[in-house]
Amino acid sequence: MDANDGGSNAPEEEQTPVSSSEGPRTPAAPEGPHVPAQQPPPPEPPPRDLADARIGVAALSLRYQVVAALAVAVVAVAALVHLGMVFLHVAPSNTVTKQHGKAIDEWIYPEFEQNWKLFAPNPLQQNIEVQVRADIRTAAGETRTTGWYDLSAEDGAAIDGNLLPSHTEQNELRRAWDFLTATHDGDNRPVGVRGTLAETYLRRIVVMRLGRDDAAGAGGVVQRVQVRSRTTNVPPPEWSDEQVSTTPQYRTLPWWPVPADEGAGGVR
Repeated sequence: MDANDGGSNAPEEEQTPVSSSEGPRTPAAPEGPHVPAQQPPPPEPPPRDLADARIGVAALSLRYQVVAALAVAVVAVAALVHLGMVFLHVAPSNTVTKQHGKAIDEWIYPEFEQNWKLFAPNPLQQNIEVQVRADIRTAAGETRTTGWYDLSAEDGAAIDGNLLPSHTEQNELRRAWDFLTATHDGDNRPVGVRGTLAETYLRRIVVMRLGRDDAAGAGGVVQRVQVRSRTTNVPPPEWSDEQVSTTPQYRTLPWWPVPADEGAGGVR
């Protein structure tokens, strides 16, 4: 029986032959509402090169980098020079300090004065107190002698507990006394012009300190002053067997007349 007989009324031209070379067809998707396709996420940017991420001085231009390098070099050189000057100042006497001692002192004094005695074989083991008394002419014309004023104790009280003590309170009186003892002989007589200068310097300091303490009183005038030192050995620690005398030793200078302008407080 022919395939077109009875089993199909369709005309022959409406039948499409199927080629054996074509594979099975995928059935078409059912029609429905249109859904847009989901867009893929944007790609992540590539990591920056670490060499390009410059910070600090490297982020500056070449001109400013040169300026910064010069500034660092100047600070480093100044720090090295300062450390060298301080080392030479506290070191024992040597060829460098003998030839350039003046330049070292000009660098150190007065702002960077060191008194550690770091390399001293016998560091200071004494307390030296500078004291003064005065002859006063009172407003009534009478003369009286004051008691001893412990100027070193006054400086110590001003320094104790003070976070920023003045250079005057720390060193003025001490340096003046050291200057005097270095320019006077064992009989308290000045040696040369520097000895006389040391007396004048110390006298003016003690007169100003007496004026600060109002030693002359109302209308009084300081006519003469006398300075002395009280030296006491520092007692050894309890665990030491060393025996040291703690009896004070005094060095009393002669009376110095005070000029009228100084005695009235005119010299500052």
